[in-house]
Amino acid sequence: CVTGVQTCALPILVLALVLHRIDDDPDQALAGVELTELFVADMDGQMRQIGFGDMVVGKQIGRMVGALGGRLGAYRAPDGSAALEEALVRNLWRGKAPPAEGLAHVMAAVATLRAGLAAMPVADLIVADRLPGEPA
Repeated sequence: CVTGVQTCALPILVLALVLHRIDDDPDQALAGVELTELFVADMDGQMRQIGFGDMVVGKQIGRMVGALGGRLGAYRAPDGSAALEEALVRNLWRGKAPPAEGLAHVMAAVATLRAGLAAMPVADLIVADRLPGEPA
């Protein structure tokens, strides 16, 4: 996730959608916090593994958490909406117009993942080892 926005964009999209689903169940709020902490710890480890020093890691983590916060808001846009399309183009294609079929594919994948997450009780989601629809 450190080498470029594109590298991080899809995992952050999935993370945002999962966090939104966890937010639907106030009794599971701690799970959302713990998932976010796991994401941050993983990013910290990846940065250190590729050679970032202590002075830089904190600053980069701060940027990533800020970016995650912005995407959490942007990815709340309804399926099929212009707002969601704009957020995906901005974050996955860095604001450049993507091929229509590529954007349509991602929009459909977001809707499918959201539907799968909505069908799964949050209590089951937080102990799952894969997302809905993924092969075992």
